[in-house]
Amino acid sequence: MAHLARVGKSGVFRPILRTWMDAIALIDGYPADMLMDMGLVGASLVGALLGAVIALLPGLHAYTLASMLLVLLPATANGTPSETTVLFLLGVVVGWVMLNMIPAIFLYAPDDANAGAVLPATKYMLRGRGAEATLLVGAGSLGALLGLVLLAPLLDQAFRPLRSILQPHTGWMLVAIIAFMLLGEWPRSNMLTTPIRRLLSAWAYLGSGLLAFVLSGALGFVLMYRNPLGIMQANQALAPAFMGLFVLPGALQMLAFSRKPPRQHAATFDVAASIVLRGTLTGLAGGLFAGFLPVVSGGIGGLLAGHASSKYDDRLFLISQGASKVAYYVSSLMLFFVPGLTMVRGGMAGMLSTTYIPYGWRMYALAVASIALAGALSFGLLLVFTHLAVLSANKMQPRWIAFVTIMIALGITGAWFGGPGLIIAAVGTCIGLLPVLVGGRRMNCLGVLLLPITLNVIGIGPDVARWLGLL
Repeated sequence: MAHLARVGKSGVFRPILRTWMDAIALIDGYPADMLMDMGLVGASLVGALLGAVIALLPGLHAYTLASMLLVLLPATANGTPSETTVLFLLGVVVGWVMLNMIPAIFLYAPDDANAGAVLPATKYMLRGRGAEATLLVGAGSLGALLGLVLLAPLLDQAFRPLRSILQPHTGWMLVAIIAFMLLGEWPRSNMLTTPIRRLLSAWAYLGSGLLAFVLSGALGFVLMYRNPLGIMQANQALAPAFMGLFVLPGALQMLAFSRKPPRQHAATFDVAASIVLRGTLTGLAGGLFAGFLPVVSGGIGGLLAGHASSKYDDRLFLISQGASKVAYYVSSLMLFFVPGLTMVRGGMAGMLSTTYIPYGWRMYALAVASIALAGALSFGLLLVFTHLAVLSANKMQPRWIAFVTIMIALGITGAWFGGPGLIIAAVGTCIGLLPVLVGGRRMNCLGVLLLPITLNVIGIGPDVARWLGLL
């Protein structure tokens, strides 16, 4: 500092040096913990950049990457993840969830949370309006993030009494959700002449959904009671299953039957504010419900939001799907950081909770600030990458994209989970092909999660596992 003062006594550099000296004095005056907090928020922004990039790779889930990074990134002296690592991973999730609709729309590679939105989004893409569908989902995502930030001071007062009231009723609530999901399947209308043929056609559609639910639930029981993965990957057994249930069937369908999509046009967004607000609030409610109730995933939140909004128009539906998806993934992390509440919901909170416990309102405030800033950065990246996706879509060959998607999915699964992971993905693919080939709802493949845990909650899971020969 003194050296800078001597240099600045004469010459044209005096104003510049005075500015630098003032800046250094300002930084010197900052408390050390404030500078550290700024660095932690900066780590979440770096994580958001990484999450935005991996969101463009079909088949790579943020939770799969997080399970790898928890092993590779620096930890504290006692082996727990550092605060920098935790907020970096939070940024990864925010960046990924804000942009992962791009491959789901342009490459037809959905995950469990995007499966419900694929059909309306695909209709947009086949009309050359894939970018518009992406922006509709993005608008809902941004609105949900804003809503969660505004609700952040109230989460403790709202969810603590809710948990004490609803926790004894979790079992029958999960049963009701499963019943709602399965009863929501309706046979497709057809022009077949005889009643017998109409009946068989209807039950082929309905039966494929029920069979996919039961078989995926049996796979879930195997993964829960006889997990074949190694110790390092044991808490991520669902990742290769989701790869097979949701990513690979669509890619195989595109490889076998797809044609080059029509020319995609630049994005337009001419939607009334009332539609954006209605879709955002609907999706936010569905996502918060899924984030609060154990076992329920973002796909179920999207299903509830979709039923509440689909009767109006596809724009409202897509906005609600974006809001629900973000509300589920982000609220499950926010609830984990609330002091004294520490609810473990979702895969990311589940992984962190094994070695890390957040402490104090400071960490909660940092998490909320990181979510807000990482979300704003990710939405800007969404606009850029959507434009690039439009330019690329007009030159892409869908079957080559499907082939690359399959190779990436298999490569990631084989590299991290090894041979057992590939076997799980192969079994999941066979189950996931049922609704793809017959036309049932892909959401029924969430039985891999819903069926075993619901039966465990109501107390008969071990009996079923014993009947299946798993105990």
